[in-house]
Amino acid sequence: MKLRLNKTVAAVASSALLLMAVPAVGLASTSGATTKPTYVIGYQGPLSGGNQQLGLNMVFAVQLAINQANATHKLPYNLKLVQYDDQGSPTLAPAQAQAAVANKKLIALVGPAFSGATRASEVYYRPAHIATVSPSATAAALATGINKNNFMRVVAGDDVQGAADANYLVKTKGKTKLYVINDASFYGSGLASVVAASAKTDGASVTTNTDPETSSCGGTASASQYTAQATQVVSSGATALFYGGYYCDFGLLLGALSSAGYTGTIMSGDGSWSTSLVAGTTPPTAANNVYLSEAGGGNSNLTGKLAVQYKALSHFSANNATYAAQSYDATNIILKALSKVYKKGISVAKLRSGLVTQLHKTTYKGVTGTISFQSNGDLSAKSIVDFGQIQSGTITSVGHS
Repeated sequence: MKLRLNKTVAAVASSALLLMAVPAVGLASTSGATTKPTYVIGYQGPLSGGNQQLGLNMVFAVQLAINQANATHKLPYNLKLVQYDDQGSPTLAPAQAQAAVANKKLIALVGPAFSGATRASEVYYRPAHIATVSPSATAAALATGINKNNFMRVVAGDDVQGAADANYLVKTKGKTKLYVINDASFYGSGLASVVAASAKTDGASVTTNTDPETSSCGGTASASQYTAQATQVVSSGATALFYGGYYCDFGLLLGALSSAGYTGTIMSGDGSWSTSLVAGTTPPTAANNVYLSEAGGGNSNLTGKLAVQYKALSHFSANNATYAAQSYDATNIILKALSKVYKKGISVAKLRSGLVTQLHKTTYKGVTGTISFQSNGDLSAKSIVDFGQIQSGTITSVGHS
């Protein structure tokens, strides 16, 4: 089966690529205003390829926050968004990170979006003292044992999410025989290992397996590639299955599980929380009733006036724009810290390092809740994990941890 972009992606892909070319709202053109310095807030994530929708969800929210800040006409500087498209790939990410570091106006970055891409990028951002505030990179290892981390995130790590997922399956749903699969990615294997360990602690028996992703969210792939795995799941007698990985290959696995006659409860994490999961599953009905989790941090969507503004900018609804709210908050906490660090004539190098320090001192009341960071970059406050279920092709909220 050829994985395809959904209609929303096709409609907005070209406009997303043009964001860099369109001046942000509020940039004044008078001769007096041109004396203001212009600073770049970067976004790094998947803006093309099979994971494009997740990146679009985020980058439009970053642009919205920047537009709003510029539109006040009260800042002593102008703000500009520059995008770095890594397709969510740890292979492509280093080149994008190096380009961002080399941008002499870039002072901080929202992202990287994916955990593997973040790990591959931080070897460049950390020595350059550039704050990276991710809306979605959840791998626990990105923060474990690091003090005064330049990497911060506005969502829970997989240590929190994985434990909540296991608790939901074992204690809430009463499933005591689990089959846990990971896709061998940095993100997927990390999340799956936490789920497996936590489920055992909760009293469940657990079978684990690794099935490396094959589609990489692009090109041609088939559910038949997961036939053997699906047969093993059915033979195991597992009453629940958890998949640690991304929606493209998860969709293929769902098709194979359906063909194999698996009737147990199925769940995956935030890497699968996308309407593209349904589009990438054959038949699409095989995705029905699947549970998903997302380290949402509270309110997972932009609502009210913000939702209207977001749709006007992106041309798609905020209702299922995974990680748009987190991206909006990540941008705004950077801007709040910038207002404290900026002094007339300050160098970009000092702004970069100053932002890392200031972000660890900053508290921001955002859409997703109150945000502040521990020294390792994790959220200070207790994080909420949201649960959804695919019902008739739509992700419907079914509660939170």
